[in-house]
Amino acid sequence: MAWFAAKGALDRTFQVSIILKGLDGVLELAGGVLLLAVSPATINRVVATLTEHERSEDPHDVIATHLVDASQRLTGSAVTFVAIYLLAHGLVKVVLVTALLREQLWAYPWTIAVLLGFIAYQLYRIALRPPSWGLIALSVFDVIVAWLTWREYQKRRTRRP
Repeated sequence: MAWFAAKGALDRTFQVSIILKGLDGVLELAGGVLLLAVSPATINRVVATLTEHERSEDPHDVIATHLVDASQRLTGSAVTFVAIYLLAHGLVKVVLVTALLREQLWAYPWTIAVLLGFIAYQLYRIALRPPSWGLIALSVFDVIVAWLTWREYQKRRTRRP
């Protein structure tokens, strides 16, 4: 089984970026499984417990407040939707990253297409609401990964008969 071998700085950047995407996919899979296995009430209790200290020091802490608000909005149908979304999203990322690391040529255009879909959705969300720096950073990262993937695809295509 051949694994991707980085030869230069851009190759290493590509490899690190897709590995990060793969790790993100694994975390999404784990999150989806946890959402299906844990009740919304348990999630609320865990989030409240984890953020209690931070909220006692700063009741307006953006991250802690956002996490508590998000956990309180989780209902049965919302949990199912988010769990399925995370499982599907994570599975696609893990499959594509594994195929890229194994240098399977079909994975390059599929990865680019999936990333362009993510970018389009993220830009749509940015246009609807005041943009969050996290979503903007994720969009920029996805653009860079898409470009690096296209670059690698061009190199691989010219090498194959």
